[in-house]
Amino acid sequence: MLYYLFQYLENEYQLPGASLFQFITFRAALAIIVSLLVSTIYGKRIIGFLRKQQMGETIRELGLEGQAEKAGTPTMGGIIIILATLIPVLLFTKLDNIYVILLIITTLWMGVIGFTDDYLKIKKKDKEGLAGRFKVIGQVGLGLIVGATMYFHEDITIKQEKVFSDTETVVSVEGTSDFNPAVKSTKTTIPFVKNNEFDYASLITWISPGLASYAWLIFIPIVVIIVTAVSNGANLTDGIDGLAAGSSAIIVLTLALFAWVSGNIVFSDYLNVMYIPDSGEITIFVAGFAGALVGFLWYNTYPAQVFMGDTGSLTIGGIIAVIAIAIRKEFLIPILCGIFFIEVVSVMLQVSWFKYTRKKYGEGRRIFLMSPLHHHYQKKGIHESKIVVRFWIIGIFLAIIAVITLKIR
Repeated sequence: MLYYLFQYLENEYQLPGASLFQFITFRAALAIIVSLLVSTIYGKRIIGFLRKQQMGETIRELGLEGQAEKAGTPTMGGIIIILATLIPVLLFTKLDNIYVILLIITTLWMGVIGFTDDYLKIKKKDKEGLAGRFKVIGQVGLGLIVGATMYFHEDITIKQEKVFSDTETVVSVEGTSDFNPAVKSTKTTIPFVKNNEFDYASLITWISPGLASYAWLIFIPIVVIIVTAVSNGANLTDGIDGLAAGSSAIIVLTLALFAWVSGNIVFSDYLNVMYIPDSGEITIFVAGFAGALVGFLWYNTYPAQVFMGDTGSLTIGGIIAVIAIAIRKEFLIPILCGIFFIEVVSVMLQVSWFKYTRKKYGEGRRIFLMSPLHHHYQKKGIHESKIVVRFWIIGIFLAIIAVITLKIR
């Protein structure tokens, strides 16, 4: 909203300093400051409200050290993250930008699913919360919305460098004249590969080039899978104090860099990455989101004063997935979201091996002492704060690898 106000003041009254709001970097800086202030200052009040409403976490007995002390700690703290993200987004972004609209829908959609699950667990004393099938339906529904919008909406385009047919030479001189007009495309990028663009349509056009118009049959289901997988990965990672919030902050700050580069015609040309018109506004959303996560960590680090609950973890995963898809970096998810990935894989391996050995030997056996993986290290006697910091270090390492994919191919 402030963007439009200062744009009006600049155009009508030439107000000094109003032009600063035209710069994405300036608005992103304001967004992260405001989100930090909202999450830290008002976070304490929200925690007090949750405690007053008796929104305390019910802890299952898993034999983990320090587990009993966490009983009664307020949960549903994801509300702090959601509010601290949306307030600066509403203040500083272009609200008619399709990417911003998609991310606001994602935040509210996944927030409602997570909130419902937490509410049923706490207030209705339903240990299972929202039935798994309804969670999946919600995640699939969001994936369908995102996938269909990405494929069909006329404002979601890319610009490609011109290639001259006589020499096959790519012109890479700075300036819009060296780019083809914005076009609809199902192209994305693959890390560490020369000519790193991949077109989802190629998965169907090998049968017949005429099938290109049906590429949505491939693209939308892939988007659904990505949204569902990443949101569940974030949910599984939220098991010990500060792990999910800290790991997610590292991920989204990296995505902010990618969004800024992809939305800047000069830097995208210099780094030879896909230029995505209007995607620069995502940077402001991500900045607000990152500030909200860091501010939430103020209360979520060991010993946690609040848990994010599914309200936070499902929302975090959904937002990260949609950002990656929007800036055409979804193939970086296994690297950048490596912490989420290994947590999911540890659960899948544990469950699969247990079922297999129970069928073969009549007794289920385990690969890990406990899954997800962070609980395995807790069972080994490592303090959870040390586990969290080490996972953060791994997350930073993976983020650096993701960043260097801008040049290494």
